[in-house]
Amino acid sequence: MDLASRYKGVVGLVFGNENSASNEDSYVERLLDRISNGVLAEDRRTAMAELQSVVAESHAAKMAFGVMGFPVLMGVLKEEREDVEMIRGVLETLVSALTPSDHAKGPGNEVQPALMNTDLLAREAENISLLLSLLSEEDFYVRYYTLQILTVLLTNSPNRLQEAILTIPRGITRLMDMLMDREVIRNEALLLLTYLTREAEEIQKIVVFEGAFEKIFSIIKEEGGSDGGVVVQDCLELLNNLLRNNASNQILLRETVGFDALISILKLRGSAYSFTQQKTINLLSALETINLLMVGGAEPGKDTNKLTNKTVLVQKKVLDYLLMLGVESQWAPIDVRCGALRCIGNLIAGHPKNLDALATKFLGEEPQVEPALNSILRIILRTSSVQEFMAADHVFKSFCQRNSDGQAMLASTLIPQPHSMTHAPIEEDVNMSFGSMLLHGLTLSESDGDLETCCRAASVLSHVLEDNIQCKERVLRIELESPMPSLGAAEPLMHRMVKYLALASSMKNKDGKSRSTRKVYVQPIILKLLVTWMVDCSSAVQCFLDSRPHLTYLLELVSNPSATVCIRGLAAVLLGECVIYNKSSERGKDAFTVVDAISKKVGLSSYFLKFDEMMQTFIFSSEKQVEPHKRLMRSAAASMADIDDVDEQDSSDQKEDHPILSSIFDSSFVNFVKRVEKDIRETIADIYSHPKSEVAVVPAEMDQKNGESDKDYIKRLKSFLEKQCSEIQNLLGRNATLAEELAKTGGSSQNEQKASGGSERVQAETLRRDLQEASQRIEMLKAEKAKIESEASMYQNLAGKMESDLKSLADAYNSLEQANFHLEKEVKALKKGGVSAVPDIEAIKEEAREEAQKESEAELNDLLVCLGQEQNKVEKLSARLLELGEDVDKLLEGIGDDMGLPEDDEEDED
Repeated sequence: MDLASRYKGVVGLVFGNENSASNEDSYVERLLDRISNGVLAEDRRTAMAELQSVVAESHAAKMAFGVMGFPVLMGVLKEEREDVEMIRGVLETLVSALTPSDHAKGPGNEVQPALMNTDLLAREAENISLLLSLLSEEDFYVRYYTLQILTVLLTNSPNRLQEAILTIPRGITRLMDMLMDREVIRNEALLLLTYLTREAEEIQKIVVFEGAFEKIFSIIKEEGGSDGGVVVQDCLELLNNLLRNNASNQILLRETVGFDALISILKLRGSAYSFTQQKTINLLSALETINLLMVGGAEPGKDTNKLTNKTVLVQKKVLDYLLMLGVESQWAPIDVRCGALRCIGNLIAGHPKNLDALATKFLGEEPQVEPALNSILRIILRTSSVQEFMAADHVFKSFCQRNSDGQAMLASTLIPQPHSMTHAPIEEDVNMSFGSMLLHGLTLSESDGDLETCCRAASVLSHVLEDNIQCKERVLRIELESPMPSLGAAEPLMHRMVKYLALASSMKNKDGKSRSTRKVYVQPIILKLLVTWMVDCSSAVQCFLDSRPHLTYLLELVSNPSATVCIRGLAAVLLGECVIYNKSSERGKDAFTVVDAISKKVGLSSYFLKFDEMMQTFIFSSEKQVEPHKRLMRSAAASMADIDDVDEQDSSDQKEDHPILSSIFDSSFVNFVKRVEKDIRETIADIYSHPKSEVAVVPAEMDQKNGESDKDYIKRLKSFLEKQCSEIQNLLGRNATLAEELAKTGGSSQNEQKASGGSERVQAETLRRDLQEASQRIEMLKAEKAKIESEASMYQNLAGKMESDLKSLADAYNSLEQANFHLEKEVKALKKGGVSAVPDIEAIKEEAREEAQKESEAELNDLLVCLGQEQNKVEKLSARLLELGEDVDKLLEGIGDDMGLPEDDEEDED
């Protein structure tokens, strides 16, 4: 009663006051008194039955029982073991006292009597020992209720019960004996052992020593393997608890029972097309067991044990069963297919023989036989499930990692197909090679504007190229036909990928709802491919920079506020790779050009800020851990089986922690980005801090003055360049002298501070002077631009005036032609009338025509002279505008469109 007295205040809090709970208290107290002090056995049994009923139904009675009932009932268990009916009643009452009442859910802060009672009962190790001793009783219900009580205690107070069981002699042995009992008892004991072995390594060792592996697989076989019920699930959960991070238990399983019994669970028996919810859970549990064996244990020698497990598993043909479940059984639930694919990836990772086994594996039946890798690639390109894409992508990631021969084999099949095959439907890829199917997937999206398939194929290609210079060089030489042959020749595959990168951005801006939001991962995956491609590959950098718009687009992408932080950061990494892996000395494509463009278009501080922002996201943060596979327990199994896919639920929002991004940007890629960021910062700072090798802004002295002959202009340029070279040589000499002096006096901190301060002042003055000159140059260019625009406007007005004059002249000429036509008609009329004045009229007509023609020719010659002069001015102005970067065609738009019409009419009429 000492322990119970501690809860007196709690009872008062729950009941409010003693009067409000007096009925329950007094009733429970009277029943306990009848049980402990009663004379007639039947009366005591009746009191026990009434106590069990009231405790099961009443929240207050359950609390009152916890305060005063445990000592009475535990005394009955000790002293009256022969009265089986009484023992049953005690155990039933304890089960009711420890089980929460479904109909009595109070406020969240209210004390739960079931939890309080569990704590009270588990405090005393003697109580646990007493309960374990009841397992040896012959009565079925005594053993059954005892197991239920132990399970409830373990659920609510696991640590306390585990410690108590370890201190009790033969405590685990008694529980293990229950596995050979009747089915109901066995199932309860199995569930209890499952809870008991989750975190207790010592208990795990004892359970294995007591023959757990043999008993587990015996029960699984008896229940029907994967087609069995929830008992199979409990057996596999217990097995997983014993193997998880426990190398010694894994070795014991491998060397005693073996893996055959485990692998046989993966065999599809009976109707292979029938997958019930429980069968799905059982298969997932078995796949989890396979994964645990491939993870190994936490002890020294973990890698050796892991490799041995993988070797034995493949020898036992587990790869065939996994391929059946993950690739060939497309009617299987999505979770099973994904689990099998992840098992395949883990099975081949870091194991050369298993890599070769998968590379040489063929699926299907004659004549529809194809390599297993082709089938897995088809899943990536065709599946509508993001989960399945990530699982299949994991296979290629594991296959290509540190497997240069495998990468070379896959890259050797990358052969461009004719344009007709490139745009064939994806269903027609059955007879294609791996590389042709991959290129097909890369370019297929162009026809329908959906880049989903393209980005998936890009992810596979990035695995093929990773850390393999030969593959990168080989793929660089791949050229794809233009979508429209009339648009030009073939283009490199890299240029096509940059084009798709820009297309994904335009799609996002055009359609902000269904298509773009679900495809938030398209641009990051393509960017990852380009980043992977350029690592240690100067040829890839030069191929990228061969097209000047690529650098311009990348600079825009880095500073694009509508892009995600991840996209801007990856674009910044790509720009940095164009600097650190750039071996070119060609002007306009060297590292200095890229750094200069970054400085002008983005700004170095803003550029470096993109790295900091990206590193703060969930994907790249140091807090991101490799999430362990969620344990498949009873509580989570049902919900997992009901969910076929989660891709369309959570991927509709543009999140930085999209599940695909978390999978694609794994720890190895994140660590690479962190390493390369440091190199990018150092290289750019080094290039930017050195004197520029070329003049960024053309000085005003280099412009040809008005009226200056070409010979004088060349002489002046020559003298200017000689002067500049002399100044540069002087500065280099001074820098060398200062460097020598600084090296000699390097031990003096005072001299270091002075030198540092002097160099800072010189650098600041140089930057100030450069800025001032640039500002002046900009102002001059603005003024000159305004002047040229004013002259262009004036000449535009003059051209308009000339056009109107020309139209007036054409109208006058037409009037003259009409008058001439009327005169001819009069002459004809006079001829018919017999008048003899025809010669005089002809002479007058001819004289008038010559005079009009002379006048019109004179006016036309004047206009042509004016037009020639103006044309010369316009050509000079156009050349100057082109030098200033203005669009001449846009400025002259609409000028002279109608001038040709009157002239054409004149020529026709002549």
